[in-house]
Amino acid sequence: MLGVGWIRKRTVEERMVTNTAFAALTILDFYNERLKIEEYRGNLRELLNTCLEIAGENKFTKLIIKVKSADQLLLLESGFTLEAVIKNYFYTEHAYIYCKYLNEIRRTTSKWIDEDRLIENVKALEISPLKDISASFHIRKAVIDDCLSLSNLYKEIFDIYPVPITDPSYIEKTMKEGTIYYCIEHENKIISAASAEINDKHCNAEITDCATLPPYRKHQFMQHLITALEEELRKKHIFSAYSIARAPSFGMNKVFYQLHYTYTGRLINNCYIYEELENMNVWCKDLSRNKTL
Repeated sequence: MLGVGWIRKRTVEERMVTNTAFAALTILDFYNERLKIEEYRGNLRELLNTCLEIAGENKFTKLIIKVKSADQLLLLESGFTLEAVIKNYFYTEHAYIYCKYLNEIRRTTSKWIDEDRLIENVKALEISPLKDISASFHIRKAVIDDCLSLSNLYKEIFDIYPVPITDPSYIEKTMKEGTIYYCIEHENKIISAASAEINDKHCNAEITDCATLPPYRKHQFMQHLITALEEELRKKHIFSAYSIARAPSFGMNKVFYQLHYTYTGRLINNCYIYEELENMNVWCKDLSRNKTL
């Protein structure tokens, strides 16, 4: 069921939160009723207290922060819970994703055991070699002129998504800011796509916006697209790749396992996607290692 914030406001706001003790870049995500602390320095305890106040003022139900190992104890002392790790997010240091919930409904999930079993079933599969794409399909890097076609693809797949990828102007904006999109065409129509959102400051990238039209989902297209994105990232000397995949999606979790990503945790009721508020699995890969590892 969609929350009050979904109806009230579908925007995301970047805000610098500062005083004489700390400074932090935060993201007020009204769309998903959450506050994310992206960058911070100074007195972390005071920052957390201030961000909890901001979250309460905006009726947010989840607070998320990525921290280095040295700050973990303070997060635990402050009532936060470790949910996932992004390996080598800060160059060679891992990012530990801690969360705090502001109501019981947002903290509660009835799907945890089923999603654990899904991961176990994915890991029980034999890793199979990637087959060549048929000549009738064309894989390529997407360009600005593809923004409308990409948005139409996403409209066909997602009724709900955490960011406005059904808006071609949003896709154009992200392309201009450095996000890489790859797509697969069939008969001059984009039928599959994925992107890599690059964090230049920390030299990592999130593999995201993965979508394939239902009739084409047995061709390993997503593995081909992600492999192409990985090659682009290596050329840019970006070696830390990660993705946040829908926990109930056997297909997408299988894709990352087959491509040698490591499962590193699950974010509870993380965002509205596909049909509802869902748990999301985190997968990581070190692109500097042998491509088959």
